[in-house]
Amino acid sequence: MSLRIIPFEPRLARHFKDLNVAWLKHYFFVEAKDEILLENCENSIIGIGGYIFFAEFKHSIAGCFSLIPIKEKQFELGKMAVDPEFQGLKIGQRLLEFAIEFAKEKQWEKIILYTSTKLPTALHVYRKYGFNEIALEKDVPYKRSDVKMELVL
Repeated sequence: MSLRIIPFEPRLARHFKDLNVAWLKHYFFVEAKDEILLENCENSIIGIGGYIFFAEFKHSIAGCFSLIPIKEKQFELGKMAVDPEFQGLKIGQRLLEFAIEFAKEKQWEKIILYTSTKLPTALHVYRKYGFNEIALEKDVPYKRSDVKMELVL
């Protein structure tokens, strides 16, 4: 598979937004926090010390994810999406593997994520890679989230 994981470049911001909006509209809806993160990802994610990566497959942007700082050495894995045209190729798993290795290289303590019981395949994959469910806080950042998970590195 000719898959490359590449870092954010301003020219790719549109892909980040488009992939995520399509995914959100397919499974849920776009929330206020999504709009903030997606409208100007260079400021709202990169500008606060976060990271965005893309999966490039056969010269097309096939997927993406972000790592958003929440505390020192703790980041939220979010905004992971794979273009429906490329689903079934395990691109999401490759992105997840990359995120975990990247976090280990940076010597982070943990990665957290929010997900939903409406996404059983995603839950299975997160568990497969060592994420464990933890208690949700009262003010969950996304209405769609009914599961919070962490991976202690």
